[in-house]
Amino acid sequence: MKFQFSEKKVKLPGNVHAYAEKKVMKLSRYFEEDAEALIVFSVEKNRNKVELTVHGAGTWFRASEGTSDMFASIDAAVGTIEGQIRKNKTRLARRLRQDAFTRTVEETSFAADEPEEDLKLVRTKQFYFKPMTREEAILQMNLLEHSFFAFRDEDNGGSFAVVYRRNDGGYGLIDDAN
Repeated sequence: MKFQFSEKKVKLPGNVHAYAEKKVMKLSRYFEEDAEALIVFSVEKNRNKVELTVHGAGTWFRASEGTSDMFASIDAAVGTIEGQIRKNKTRLARRLRQDAFTRTVEETSFAADEPEEDLKLVRTKQFYFKPMTREEAILQMNLLEHSFFAFRDEDNGGSFAVVYRRNDGGYGLIDDAN
């Protein structure tokens, strides 16, 4: 597993990074060797916050935990990710393709055109959009704790689509009209 560390508004000693790496390595049994872990440390309102994002074989898992102790925050974030994996691994294997965790993603990027003068683009991201079913997209959105998720819809011939969480607790789909 590859690690990337980031610190916001805090400077931590190396033993915190080593501890985080040791704890996150417990998750490597669920992923292949090329998995990546991004660990962001920060301090907000006297709380030590850890944001852990793990990416392996086209699937993203994310957890954000904050406690009074940085080591406890690391433990809590790893525990949250492990719970997500255990909870959804069976569901993915039962409901989706058997190769849901090993399939390579189609290389497609998304970039914005030049903005007009009065519109200011402050961030651009590029993503690989994996072909998946609508249920898999909803599951991935929930794992990331996002309110929407863009993907290529296998149920509609691989067209671009977005699932989103509605205020009433349900889910919505924005789909290509073709």
